Amino acid sequence: MTRLQLTFPEDQFYYSTPLTVRVTDINAANHLGNESMISMISEARARFLFEFGVAETERDGTGIIVTDLAATYRAEAYARDQLLFEVGVMDFNKYGGDLTFRITRPRDKKLIAMAKSGFVFFNYKTSQVVAMPDDFRAKFERVNWID
Repeated sequence: MTRLQLTFPEDQFYYSTPLTVRVTDINAANHLGNESMISMISEARARFLFEFGVAETERDGTGIIVTDLAATYRAEAYARDQLLFEVGVMDFNKYGGDLTFRITRPRDKKLIAMAKSGFVFFNYKTSQVVAMPDDFRAKFERVNWID
């Protein structure tokens, strides 16, 4: 029984991207390894941010930093599987929020994993958490806010 339950609002998935499981992503149990899934989630996050015009780091040093990651695995994935990573956002606050991920295998419509990654805006020059930029907030007007 899974200890962690992740459920996300359907209307908050803004982006999807396909990624292929490489042979080098396979572990000793002959399926997609945890560390490779985390790497694929990071790639999906980077593609999502690029698609929405969010730089990894701005000239003033402000960027996004990941604060935590939770994942639940529902099925195994294997070498050469095409996976679809759907990316969303939720639970915005003054400094950041959560990125959500639903990972499926379109071939058989199997849910492979769900993940949630916390983030804050961070100034890498001053090493301080900073408020979410207005232009980022404006890109996702439907997102819920928590105080």
